[in-house]
Formats: sequence, C-alpha cells, structure tokens
Amino acid sequence: MKRVAIVTDSNSGITQSMAKEYGVSVIPMPFYINEKTYFEDITLTQDEFYEHLKGDAEISTSQPSPADITELWDKLLETYDEIVHIPMSSGLSGSCQTAMMLAQDYEDKVWVVDNQRISTTMKSSVLDAKAMADKGYSASEIHKILTDTKFDSSIYIMLDTLKYLKKGGRITPAAAAFATLLKIKPVLQIQGEKLDAFAKCRTAKKGRKTMLEAAVKDATERFGGIDNVRLTVVHTENLAAAEEFRKEVAEVFPVKEEDIPIDILSLSVSCHIGPGCLAITIEKKLEY
Repeated sequence: MKRVAIVTDSNSGITQSMAKEYGVSVIPMPFYINEKTYFEDITLTQDEFYEHLKGDAEISTSQPSPADITELWDKLLETYDEIVHIPMSSGLSGSCQTAMMLAQDYEDKVWVVDNQRISTTMKSSVLDAKAMADKGYSASEIHKILTDTKFDSSIYIMLDTLKYLKKGGRITPAAAAFATLLKIKPVLQIQGEKLDAFAKCRTAKKGRKTMLEAAVKDATERFGGIDNVRLTVVHTENLAAAEEFRKEVAEVFPVKEEDIPIDILSLSVSCHIGPGCLAITIEKKLEY
C-alpha cells in the first residue's frame, strides 16, 4: 500500500496545531498588511489580523511561493510515495494553477485537487482525503472522488457591514451607502468558483431564515435529503450569534445542537467581508 501525504494551505482554516493533530501539512498563506508581509498562523494571529482590519489597514492576499511548495513536497516525498495537494478554489486564487503547473515535474507523484472550495468546506475535503489515505486509497483515487464531488457544498454568509466589500471594490460606494441606509443585511453564497450575492435581507432574523431555507433546499434538491449532509455554523468574530444560530439550525435539521460544529471563516474570506459575519456551510456526506 502506498503512503499518501495530504497537503493544503491555511485558506482551509486549518491551523498549524490542527495540522499536527490531523496528520496533514498546511502551507501558510501570505498577507500584505500596510506593505509588510505576514504569514497566517505563523507571524499573524486571528486577533492581530482583525485588529489591522478594523484599523483600516491596507490588506491584500497573495499565494505561497513556488519554492515553498516544492520544498514541502520534496521533504514529504522522502517519507511518502504520493501527495494529494488541496489548495483553495481556482476561481478565487491563482495558487491552484501554480500548484498544478509545479506538479507536472513530479511524474504523477503529486496530485493537485481543484475541488472548488475554501474555508470550512475545504477543511472537510482535507479531512476526507486524510481518512481515505488512511484506508489505503491511492492519490489518484482520492483526487477523482474529491473532483467528482466538487460542487457538493455551499456556504451562505450574512454580512454585518458592506464596508469591506466596498473597500475591496466589489460594490460601489453608492450601493454600499444605500444598503447601509436601509439597514440591509446581504447574504452571500460561495458555491463552486466564486463569491456571489444571494439575497438582501432587512433584518438579521430574516438573514438567518434565508440561509436556513437555502441550506434545506440544497439538502433536499441537491444532496439527497437532510439526513445526508454535514452542517457547520461559521462566523467572523461573532461567536455569541453563532451559538444562537446553531440552536435554530438544530430545530430544522435532524441533528443534535452539540453535533453541529462552530468554526471561523478563514482570513482569506474575512478580509473581504469583515468581522461580525454569520454563516452556514452545508456539504453532501462523502461515502468511501
């Protein structure tokens, strides 16, 4: 049986300490904050990131250097026979294409998975990949399963403010001002390649209801029923609201409240949407 290593990056939300616990490798993503380079979970903590964000620092994301990627691969291949590398969605970053290009020099020893995910749903793919590797699946088999199921997830995110979308140029200042005046709570969706507008809600209560209805629709129409999904409540510096939302989710889906994880959105998403967000992720359970 071949030994298969699982590699991802910190867009998955997997910290370095989690990586050791899970038995996977995580490449830290670089951030430029006021023109200085930081590496997620290495020289930049969650608290420090939000301190910079709320202080109106200029923040932009980048991708790992090719040298950092191949150095890790080379080191792992001293012990493992194959590698499954799971970067963030190709529709959201160029890091996936970079990894695919680099893998061409590794003669099928490195399999790069573009399964169109980020943050919590990406973390699930990493953990599924690790479980399959532990069961004896080859890198090519893991790659095929994750690729074939790449659209079997959604993230619905209710924003607290439009400030950061406006700052990033994703909406116009006029649109942001108008929505703020009307106290609109936008709900965004990440499904597949990109972050899209999903709904405009006048209250947070309506926003939560909209996200729950969308999750139920996904479960019943896309994923084979509400018993066939994995759910996670996610937030950005909004834990109390996440705990309350989890209670609402448990009233709709046949799962105990304590069995619904609460997670935080990865910083690569947070820098575009800001603190105070609330979200739900829904994924079809994988069978392997």
